[in-house]
Amino acid sequence: MKAMLLSRIAQLDDNPEPLSLADIPRPDPGEGELLIRVAACGVCHTELDEIEGRTPPPTLPVVPGHEAIGYVETLGPGATQHSIGDRVGVGWIHSSSGNSDENVDEEFRATGRDVNGGYAEYLCVPERYAYPIPDVFDNAQAAPLLCAGGVGYRALRRTLHSNGEVLGLTGFGGSAHLVLQAARYLYPDSRILVFARSASERAFALELGAHWAGDTSELPPEAPHAIIDTTPAWKPVLAALKVLRPGGRLVINAIRKTDADKSLMAEIDYATQLWQEKTLTSVANVTAADIRTFLQVAAQADIRPAVDVYPLEQANRALRDLHAGNVRGAKVLRIT
Repeated sequence: MKAMLLSRIAQLDDNPEPLSLADIPRPDPGEGELLIRVAACGVCHTELDEIEGRTPPPTLPVVPGHEAIGYVETLGPGATQHSIGDRVGVGWIHSSSGNSDENVDEEFRATGRDVNGGYAEYLCVPERYAYPIPDVFDNAQAAPLLCAGGVGYRALRRTLHSNGEVLGLTGFGGSAHLVLQAARYLYPDSRILVFARSASERAFALELGAHWAGDTSELPPEAPHAIIDTTPAWKPVLAALKVLRPGGRLVINAIRKTDADKSLMAEIDYATQLWQEKTLTSVANVTAADIRTFLQVAAQADIRPAVDVYPLEQANRALRDLHAGNVRGAKVLRIT
């Protein structure tokens, strides 16, 4: 089968073609697993973290990709939850304990990092971690719902947000543009403020219903009760802590932060950025329940991911475009 392989860790600026097209054996599903014929796979910033070594795969080469949409091709021994031909999605969580805290359990294994993922014609996954896809979404639209949407929904829940409170989003890419749509549906009386470094991202946020959009360091018209940070940098963390109201909550939705501006954290001012009982927390991975619930919320709310579609063979270009910024929505690979 065709697959895009990551064979070595390197900075994308030094290695603009980190993935290579290869013909590798089609996998066979094990006990309780499904073989899925992949139709589309989202391109996530976490792939950049894998490629550049911030969350490196334990072994190489590996097939990246963890926002996969496809069709059940073969049922492994004992698999009974799905039928041949069913359309399903596979997210960042490939397998875990099944407990409520499976996202932080030592058994957690990530799709496209710890096992081969969706930048390929086929992949295998335990049936519990394959999710039926609502009919209202086509394959490309559905792909980013599996991670950008699912983990974004988890971040939204971790803000402890209540309807009518002010919500801030800093960074406006694949995840935040879905969180904004979900928040408008779940919290119709809340004002939503977006902080983004590029004018195009700010304009896109306003198109989707944000009540205000400004630069990362700009003072908003009102102090948010909670902010979700979806950026790979540290500067937005400091800026968000400064504008949070007393008792405010900052949730960092990023699997890793880069070291490029890490030194800025030495400038944190306790009195203005942490005092008055402000809370800083993070999102670690995603659970099966997060994905299942968000897929239903997305369908009910008529959430429509904005996507740019690339053929599988152009995965490197999609990654470079993502790395360059100014992303409108999400990037998706067309596999078959």
